[in-house]
Amino acid sequence: MKVELFYSPGCSQCAVVREDLKATAERTVAGIEWRELNVLEDLDYAVELGVLSLPAIAVDGELIFSSLPTPHQLRDALIRRSTTRN
Repeated sequence: MKVELFYSPGCSQCAVVREDLKATAERTVAGIEWRELNVLEDLDYAVELGVLSLPAIAVDGELIFSSLPTPHQLRDALIRRSTTRN
């Protein structure tokens, strides 16, 4: 499973939550691939997924959070996705 966090270097919210969200994802799904994408460098991909605000999170190429989730919300979403994949 691949989780992508879209952020902007000047986003104070992004900086505060990045590590908590990453740790939650890694605890929830074994072998998860975590990527942090600077939206300024990956703008075409962000637009393709429908990212309109930051931070945003995509899982396996699908935008699942268009705004900042809590670690609990991310955990629940990853659990749901991992059970439907199996």
